[in-house]
Amino acid sequence: MTQTAVPIAAPPAGEALPRRRSRPSWAGWGFVGPFMAVFTLVFLAPIAYSLWISLFRTQLVGGTAFVGLENYSRALQDPQFWSALSRVSVFLVVQVPVMLGIALLVALALDSGRLYGRDFFRISIFLPYAVPAVVATLMWGFMYGTRFGLVGNINEAFGISVPNPLSPDLVLAAIGNIVTWEFVGYNMLIFYSALRTVPTSLYEAAQIDGAGQWRVITAIKLPAIRGALVVAGIFSIIGSFQLFNEPSILQNLAPNAITTYFTPNLYAFSLSFSGQQYNYSATVAIIMGVLTMVIAYVVQLRGMRKEA
Repeated sequence: MTQTAVPIAAPPAGEALPRRRSRPSWAGWGFVGPFMAVFTLVFLAPIAYSLWISLFRTQLVGGTAFVGLENYSRALQDPQFWSALSRVSVFLVVQVPVMLGIALLVALALDSGRLYGRDFFRISIFLPYAVPAVVATLMWGFMYGTRFGLVGNINEAFGISVPNPLSPDLVLAAIGNIVTWEFVGYNMLIFYSALRTVPTSLYEAAQIDGAGQWRVITAIKLPAIRGALVVAGIFSIIGSFQLFNEPSILQNLAPNAITTYFTPNLYAFSLSFSGQQYNYSATVAIIMGVLTMVIAYVVQLRGMRKEA
């Protein structure tokens, strides 16, 4: 018995074929899910909790009470908070340009091809970044010591009186020296990597035109690594406002120079773990986070605008 095929009528001209409803695929969320879970747990949840507790105040009499934005108003009128903020602002304005300038000069010297032992210098300058911040601060703190360190030995050997780097007037500069020593190599590597991506055809064209080294740097190299300069500047701004490790460790060596409110992060730490003022500490942290984000965003916008 033979079967005859039943012809299927074709849809009229101009009429689209009916589309099958596709079921949503959750495979992508299966890959992203673990990251989103960890991201929510370690990033979003702490921020949300800090925002929540910053709206309350815990007192010995009365317990925890909702105060709204009163903690924020208190922080904006707190002289210790403004003292800490002004101190890191001075640190940012002075230390960051010096650090980035040294890193840029070193990167340009390495990229010039005229430096003998380039690989050795590149590793040597980057090596301090591999030293943990705690170890680096303890090492420099020992050298800064006037009774047991390098400064004290120089005073005894030459019979002179070198200014104490851990004095109240010089301790911020001493911390800036430690941070610069730590991160010059890191920023140098960013700049040097960006310089290595510049097309050699640009250098050949400049050589044909008779351009000197200074002209090549200002007209080719610096514009080509402007994005790297912006990125390094943003990282440095964030690091300046987050200054904590160096003053916290040096505080034991210079208790009269480094107070509990030397930097905003150190102030928030002291409020939380020494003063048991968790709500106000969270408020200070939230204000600094927002301020850092705004300044970094403004720097990014200005850098992108100039680059465009």
